[in-house]
Amino acid sequence: MNNRWFVIVNPVSGGGKGLADFPKISRLLRKGGIEYEFAFTKHQQHATKIVLGVTRKGFRKIIVVGGDGTLNEVVNGILTQTECDPKEILLGVISVGTGNDWVRSFAFPRSYKAAVRAISEGHSYLQDAGKVTIEEDGKVQSRYMANVTGLGFDAYVLGIFDRLKRKGWKGKWLYIVSLLRGYFSAPSTEATIEIDGKVVYKRKLFSLAAGICRYNGGGIQQLPRAVANDGLLDVTIIRPVHWWHVVFRAARLFNGKIYSIGHIEYAQGKCVKVTTSPAVPIEVDGELHHNTPVTIEVVPEALRVIVPEEFLSV
Repeated sequence: MNNRWFVIVNPVSGGGKGLADFPKISRLLRKGGIEYEFAFTKHQQHATKIVLGVTRKGFRKIIVVGGDGTLNEVVNGILTQTECDPKEILLGVISVGTGNDWVRSFAFPRSYKAAVRAISEGHSYLQDAGKVTIEEDGKVQSRYMANVTGLGFDAYVLGIFDRLKRKGWKGKWLYIVSLLRGYFSAPSTEATIEIDGKVVYKRKLFSLAAGICRYNGGGIQQLPRAVANDGLLDVTIIRPVHWWHVVFRAARLFNGKIYSIGHIEYAQGKCVKVTTSPAVPIEVDGELHHNTPVTIEVVPEALRVIVPEEFLSV
């Protein structure tokens, strides 16, 4: 199976684009000379189970047709399977999701034709991953991430976004509405942040993001200085902030100048520990996962991913 790809398709990604567009993607894959088998996901965490199964069968090339959530499930399958070194597995992505933040960091083409061409060319890159560990009710749970983990405001916004989607809300304004609702409903919390064993922050916290790549929240450059293979987590810490600090500087959230906004701090490290009172929700690559306290650790050069040739030449 070493020369064949296995394609994992989330049929509900992008409001159903995963299912509707797969015939077109399938034709492009065949035209590009890519031999593959495929499966549709049927429920949450199904993609992880699919990866565990296909690696046992010998597959070492996987394509995700979906969004950041599906990618996260596949990454967790790759990093928890025991059939081979995870670096032996080659991972490609054809994005059909809502946010598609991971592909932005690698300047990955959004068109299906260009994405398939990049996969067929086979240029790869070893990126770091993150290990997110949460202790709740005496039980320790860990999950891997390929992009960004957020807590506080980030996670409240995601919860609102998911609830509105389930109610049938659609369109480009959905995330903006979620941001506004989140701002007026997300409380600040007392927090202690340790990075590599040193307390760097101990006061009220509005939001924190720690990650490998630059984007989350549908195109916001929350970690604009992140380098995906430097062996470090980038950390953005947001203190309680008045709405006018953000509204009149909103462009800086998207153009890489977020740290020029007052109340926003930057840090780096290999291990980030956050405790809060009261506890606040956590999101991992756009999926909600329990509450603080949380430990986030970098796993250097953990994933071999397909990237466009242009990214490697930058």
